[in-house]
Amino acid sequence: MGVLGLRVVAAALRSVCGARSLGPRRLCLAPMAQNEKALVAVAAGVKEELDKKARNRQGRIRVWEETDQKVKKLKTSEEAEGQSKKLPKRKVVLLLAYSGKGYHGMQRNVGSSQFRTIEDDLVAALVRSGCIPESHGEDMKKMSFQRCARTDKGVSAAGQVVSLKVWLIDDVLEKVNSHLPSHIRVLGLKRVTGGFNSKNRCDARTYCYMLPTFAFAHKDRDVQEESFRLSAETLQQVNGLLACFRGTHNFHNFTSQKGPQEPSARRYVLEMHCGEPFLRDGLEFAMITVKGQSFMMHQIRKMVGLVVAIVRGHAPESLLACSWGPTKVDVPKAPGLGLVLERVHFDKYNQRFGGDGLHEPLDWAAEEGAIAAFKERHIFPSIVEAERHEHSMARWLSTLPVHDFHASALAAASPASKVPSPLGGSEEGEGDTD
Repeated sequence: MGVLGLRVVAAALRSVCGARSLGPRRLCLAPMAQNEKALVAVAAGVKEELDKKARNRQGRIRVWEETDQKVKKLKTSEEAEGQSKKLPKRKVVLLLAYSGKGYHGMQRNVGSSQFRTIEDDLVAALVRSGCIPESHGEDMKKMSFQRCARTDKGVSAAGQVVSLKVWLIDDVLEKVNSHLPSHIRVLGLKRVTGGFNSKNRCDARTYCYMLPTFAFAHKDRDVQEESFRLSAETLQQVNGLLACFRGTHNFHNFTSQKGPQEPSARRYVLEMHCGEPFLRDGLEFAMITVKGQSFMMHQIRKMVGLVVAIVRGHAPESLLACSWGPTKVDVPKAPGLGLVLERVHFDKYNQRFGGDGLHEPLDWAAEEGAIAAFKERHIFPSIVEAERHEHSMARWLSTLPVHDFHASALAAASPASKVPSPLGGSEEGEGDTD
């Protein structure tokens, strides 16, 4: 092979691997030509070195591909586990309606699982639907949970509102309700400001108390429950007594563990009246509506209880005025079954944020139909059924003679009880607990 042939072979090798890849065996086309056998040996060595490099390069590629596949699989797994965590977490309010029969109130009692509450079922549904992590269900402070009213045992609600932080999953209301019993419903959801607190932002609460009208029959009359009808005169007397609750009074006798000197015992009632009677399954009922800034535990039930006791003739009318004074007065507590949290009001919040273009007003006008339907299906029937079969009101009425109302009235009217009136105070603090 001549010099020209050697140059052709060298050029071919350079085109394949480049001049540098030949390393110490790089061809040197000196004027003295090498023979063909030497060239073949050199070419064989170069080929062996190139094959070795190719194998190493392929090995590195395989290692990289396997490593990359493992990383990708791990990343996918992490994404699947934390998919809900990437959803936006926002402060919202939920509009709740529930029948309180069979429950020990609204507020959850941590460590007392034998006493079932509305919040027990609600939090469990939020966890199962993927709105909150399981750890938040164990510690409700983690989701900034707050309720407008701590309704008591057996008390229902048509317009309870709670505030909390949740993951805004798709079809959130449908998914939460799918994990709730039919007598508890989430009827609405709205975004609110980050620092919103449903209890502190609530301006007023409206309750209604549904009771059979035979509760107002005089104790000396022998009446049949189903045939009793409330007269216009008795209804006028009832409303006259209920009107006395309007304004600011010291309600220490209408709750427990409150002294007459405690400022928090003073509460402001905006409205209280009894509507026209109506029939349910042949039994006549009436609805007492009361609106106030806030109420203490059992306050509304005791307000209704005292009016019933006066109308029936067990207690003198003077006892109502005496109940504002410092003397302890024996005030009966009506059954919790008839009490319903009708609505909560956020007037100041709506004025400030309802029209800012970012937040919705908390008026629930669009949900009125669903609220009315829930009451007709779950709340009112449970009250009527309990009165029909359990005689809830009738059994309570039989306990009224046990109370010594006249002794309370005499004690309250005695000169020794005329002490300075309690100091005034704000309506802050405990919120609604009836």
